[in-house]
Amino acid sequence: MKLLNRLALVAALSISLFSIAFASAPQLKTQAPGFYRLMVGDYEVTVLLDGFFPMKAKEVLTDMPAEKLQEVLSQSHQGETIPTSVNAFLINTGTRLILVDSGCGAFFGPSFGRILGNLKASGYTPEQVDEVEITHMHTDHLGGIVSDGKAVFPHATIRMDQQDSDYWLNVENAKTTKPQLKDNFTNAIAALAPYKALGQFKPFHGKTEIAPGVTAIPSYGHTPGHTAYAIESQGKKLLLVGDLFHIEAIQFPNPTVSDLYDSDTKEASVQRSKIFKEASEQGYLLGAGHLPFPGIGHVLKVKSGYRYLPIPYAPVQ
Repeated sequence: MKLLNRLALVAALSISLFSIAFASAPQLKTQAPGFYRLMVGDYEVTVLLDGFFPMKAKEVLTDMPAEKLQEVLSQSHQGETIPTSVNAFLINTGTRLILVDSGCGAFFGPSFGRILGNLKASGYTPEQVDEVEITHMHTDHLGGIVSDGKAVFPHATIRMDQQDSDYWLNVENAKTTKPQLKDNFTNAIAALAPYKALGQFKPFHGKTEIAPGVTAIPSYGHTPGHTAYAIESQGKKLLLVGDLFHIEAIQFPNPTVSDLYDSDTKEASVQRSKIFKEASEQGYLLGAGHLPFPGIGHVLKVKSGYRYLPIPYAPVQ
């Protein structure tokens, strides 16, 4: 009996000690480093997270009735304000290291600027990057190439479609653009300055082979020179579409819904419908700047438009 009592006492003390220890652990409230890796044929793709911004759906998608907008968002278990990822994509072909987009850098405050840290956490350094390809010159895609006026990627050539650089590097165009887009002109000039000084700024014209298996494809509309980048290897394909859309819960089922940030809303809608149709029919992967991190998945054709199917978390193989 005495032995049983002693065992019961020891058990009670053990439970009490464990309870105290676990209860006193502070909540950390942080995530793991923001990178995700997958293979596209022989090419390694690493998605890098720059941060999140709160996107108010009714302020961005202005041509959809507010009641209908809220109904669709509720069905997707989302509120009116959506935490929106800012993604960039690092492609290692085996001979070249190519970054597609660069995040916001320091232009939008402390919620962003994580590309560099996540690049290093993923096992690479900014000095290793050979080229930075820009889908378009809005600050949340271009801003990460510069820090304190210096080139973040000192050995990299910065490239984008000539139509985009001609537009955003001409401050006269700011006089006729939408008010919410005006800062992109001065930010673009500041971001590109160190690379222009180094002779490392080289726009291209239209469809261009960036490297074997990596091709720039015009998708004009969101901006005058908005560009998608196709990564193809061993019969596999990933198309990086920049800002073809902003809110997947709305614009996949309703690809004709326009975006406030589109320079040409009609042409952007045409491009969105075209690429959704192609991706659903051909079965290739789609990656985007503002899909929920890691921002890659398939497109499924459904009765009333399209549906986005994010890739599952899986080993790199």
